[in-house]
Formats: sequence, C-alpha cells, structure tokens
Amino acid sequence: MARMKQFKSESKRLLDLMINSIYTNQEIFLRELISNASDAMDKLFVRSLDDDSIQFEKDDLQIEIEVNKDLRMLSIKDNGIGMSAEELEKNLGTIAYSDSNAFKEALEGDVSDVDIIGQFGVGFYSAFMVAKEVRVLSKVAEDEQAHVFISNGVDGYKIEPIEKEGRGTEIVIFLKDNTDDNDYDQYLEDYQIRSLVKKYSDYIRYPIVMNNEEEKLETLNSQIPLWKRSKQDITEEEYHEFYKNRFNDFEDPLKVIHMNVEGLISFNALLFIPKRVPFNYFASDYEKGLELYSRSVFIEGHNKDLISDHFRFVRGIVDSADLSLNISREMLQDNHQLKKIANRINKKIKSELELMLKNEREEYEKFYDDFGLDLKFGLYNGFGANKEELQDLVMFKSSFEDKYTTLSEYVSRMKEDQKDIYYVSAESIVKARQLPQSELVMDKGYEVLFLLHEIDEFALKMTNTYDEKNFKSINQGALDLHDDKQQEKLETLTKENEDLLTKIKNALEGKVDDVILSSRLKSHPVCIVSGDGISFEMEKVVNQSPDENQHVRADRILEINPDHPILEALSHTKDENTLIDYSQLLYDQALLIEGLPIENPSEFSLKIAELMVKASNN
Repeated sequence: MARMKQFKSESKRLLDLMINSIYTNQEIFLRELISNASDAMDKLFVRSLDDDSIQFEKDDLQIEIEVNKDLRMLSIKDNGIGMSAEELEKNLGTIAYSDSNAFKEALEGDVSDVDIIGQFGVGFYSAFMVAKEVRVLSKVAEDEQAHVFISNGVDGYKIEPIEKEGRGTEIVIFLKDNTDDNDYDQYLEDYQIRSLVKKYSDYIRYPIVMNNEEEKLETLNSQIPLWKRSKQDITEEEYHEFYKNRFNDFEDPLKVIHMNVEGLISFNALLFIPKRVPFNYFASDYEKGLELYSRSVFIEGHNKDLISDHFRFVRGIVDSADLSLNISREMLQDNHQLKKIANRINKKIKSELELMLKNEREEYEKFYDDFGLDLKFGLYNGFGANKEELQDLVMFKSSFEDKYTTLSEYVSRMKEDQKDIYYVSAESIVKARQLPQSELVMDKGYEVLFLLHEIDEFALKMTNTYDEKNFKSINQGALDLHDDKQQEKLETLTKENEDLLTKIKNALEGKVDDVILSSRLKSHPVCIVSGDGISFEMEKVVNQSPDENQHVRADRILEINPDHPILEALSHTKDENTLIDYSQLLYDQALLIEGLPIENPSEFSLKIAELMVKASNN
C-alpha cells in the first residue's frame, strides 16, 4: 500500500486558502471539474495530430456524470488524454501547478479549434469545498497500468496502481456531511446537476451526459453556443427562440445584434433589444448587465461594466478568450480589457439604433416610447460626457405636427433668423400649446420642443448646445423676439408705468422677484416666468426629494402684456387695496396657467366673486 505524501507546497495553509478563500461560490466546483475534463479531451485531440498511435472517434469523446446517493458520491468521468502516475504527482500533488498552462505554452502552430480553459492549476482543488475525500482514477492510452490519486485535502495524498479499463480520468467525490449552514446532499440531486451544468458549462464543446430516470444517457449541455456560429447559418427563428428561452420573454426581440470581433482583444457577442419593457424593468431588483463567458464557460450573470446605463435595456451574452481572469475565474483581473469590449459594444448598439431611426422610423418610435427615457437619462447622468453618443438618438414631441422630432430634424427646419432651439416644459402637448408664452413664439413660425417628462429639461441643460445652437426655454429668462422698433416701444411703456410696476411688485412682496412688461405675450394678459438659473420644472423635480437641504426655488417674474387692456385697467386703479387685490389675482392666474400651486385657493375664489359683484353693480 502506498504511503501518504504531503502536498508539495510550502504549507497546508495554502491549500486551506484555496479551498476556503479563493472561491466565493461553493457550486463552482462542478464547473471547474467539467472544464478540466474538457481540457483533457482537447489535449488528446491535439496530441493525435502528431501521434498516429492515438486512435479515437471524435464523436465518442464525452464527459459523464454519475451520482450514487447511497455512497453520497459524485463522479465526473472523461475519455481524454489521461494522466500517468508521474503526471498525477506533478499536476495534483503540487498545488497551483498548471499542466494546462504548460501545455498551452508548448503548443506550436495555430490550433484554433482548441481552448484550454484551465490557467492556474487550482480548479481541481475546488472539489474540496464539498468533498471529504477525492479520488482521481486515470490512465493514459500508452500505459497498461492505471493509477489513483487519493486525498482528503488535509493529510496529504497517496498514489496507487489500480485496474481501469480505457483511457481517461474519473474524479470521484465523496461529499462532506451536511451541516446547519451547508446542504451537500443537493449535489446528489439530478435537477441540481442539470441546473449547474446548464448555468456554467452549457457550451462546453463535448457532450456532458448523465443517466436519467429511465437509465438512459441524457445530454445535459447545448455544446455549440449560438453566438459562435456563423451568422449566415443562423435563422431568424433560431435567434428569436434563443432570446425568448434565455431571457424569459414571450415576444420576439425587436432587434438582434450579432458581433464577431477580432483584434487586440477578440470576442463574440449576441445582443437583443426587447420589443417591450420587461415586467420588472423599473423594479429595484432589476439588474442591468450582460452575461459574461470566457471560452464558452460561464463567468458572470450580470456584468454591469460591459454596457452603459443608458443601454441597460439590452440583454445578451459576451464571450471572450482574451479575458484575464483571477485565480478562481470568478472575476476579472484587468478591467481595461472589459472597457475595450464595452466600448465596441456600445458603439455597435448606437449604430444599430441610428439605422433603425433612419430606416424603420415607426419601429424606432415604438422603441423610444419604451426606452427613450434611458437615453435622455444618459445625457443628464453623464454631465454631457455622453452627448456625442446620444444626442442624435433622443427625440421630443414638438409644435411641428405634434410628432416626435430629432434635434437634427428640428435644426433642419429652423428659420433663417432663428438663433436658438426653443422648448417648453409641460404635462402634455395640449397644455404646452395653451401656455401664453407659446402663442407668440409659434405665431412667428418658430418650432417649439415640448418637454413632457421630468428628465427632459435636465438632459437639454447637460447637452448645452446642438449644432452650435443654444437651447432656450420660452418661459425662462429674456426672450428676444422683438425687432428694434418693438423693443423701443416696450422700453418707453416700461418707463411710463414704472410706478405701477413697483406698486404691483410691492403688493406681491415675498412672492415675486420682479414685475415687468412682457415681450413674449400676444393675446394673454399675464404670465409668470423664471430667471436664467433654476427653472420651474427643475424646481419641481428637485423639491420632490425628501432632503430639505436640497430644496431650491426658481426666481418668479410676473410679466404683464403691454398690449392688453389689463395694463390700462391697472393704471386707472386709484384704490390701493383694489390694486393689491388685482395684483394677487393676476399672480394666482399666472401660477395656475403655469401649472404651479396657488397659496390660497379659497381666497382666490372669493376675490373673483367679489370682483364679479362689483362689475355687476357698476
């Protein structure tokens, strides 16, 4: 009987570290052992290219999983290259020795059909997270003698000769006893094995088989990933079925994006734009991100670094053989590689959306109804950093036929004398058109963007300009719509009514910051606008925060139409109290029109009634 040997590491502490610290997820062990089995068959295939004595049918290569509940045993068997006693000693007796890595470096020429998954030589030891004993039975084709490596992961190991038919390796795991914190029996259940294979190893190139309830071998994995097949060989129906099954959607996707990129960093990507908003899209538990694979082995379910927040609606898979994974293959060592992939993916998504906007306008508008807010949020959230990527994808309803328009389309319709891109925030198109400020602008033939969502104005503020044109709110700051003659007349009237305007301002002390004669009103008597800083819409959105320290206030400027009879009526009002009442009524009217709350609706109603009575008596 062979004597027990100690692992060829500087201490048992290293093994304990790998078993208990390197891997954060216990179930990873099955992925690692299956990946090692796949490597063994890859090695057999490559070695057979130069060694005619190695004969096999490629279709016969497979990985077999067997469960014995009575013995609490799980085995993973392959018919790959196998290991001699010396190789068992070198590969398993020396912790963190990577035979796969050495083999990969030794390859000469281009064997593009082979992916060596193992890089660090520690995947085998992940078995000790669930095993109290592991046995590795292995035989190489050219040896008559097979050997077994036996270890409990604590007291070292031993290697003994055994009888074994056929080339290959079988890893036998005797599971640990259950504890309050760990249910190791779960790895004896067929449904759990199927689930783990599907999750982590679905695209291993060789069949992974297991006996089903009828004692017939059942293949558990898909083997060839759809994203690695040639686009020409994939039907639209195959794309759609893959998407619906993989991402739990009952509808076909709106768009399929299949990328095969080669270069400094190579990758495959299969991306989908949903036709509808996912049911949990706005829930707190919704996770953005793409599934990440390396050499067809599952790494992460929602990698958030692969896609921008404003494209979070895209679902899909990215697979790259060039990723630098950490020792446990559970995370990346070099985020720079991921950034390069993400950059290509985001550019491709943008390109596909631009093509849809250009060639399938109706489909794009349906998509925009569902996901346009994400694009506008991207403009705001990046503080202008995403401007070049998103400014030609966003749309707004406008006074031009009340339909969606892009910024480019708006600029193409601008009048020759128009300097700015005009917009107004409102709850609906109807209310936007009814605003007093809209009348004169649209009568002059200027198109107005209708900002109907809370994020819209913030997005335009961050965009700042488009095609060297400034964005200008029609109910904020000065609005230069008059010619020189009209402006001169306004300045004259302002001087003539200076005392009246001061009295009205004093009557509304604490409520308005200024009272002026308006250059933006046509038929309406009055309006209220904000200064050049915070707008009313921004005030409303920011003040929804429960944090009182974040509350803001927009300047309130009451504007009176100099061409409306109301100005003459006010100027002929001699009674100070009546002027105060009129001032308050005009202010409340302006607030209501703007969609802002009035302080005292009851008082406003009483004043209206009193004035009606006075008018009837006169």
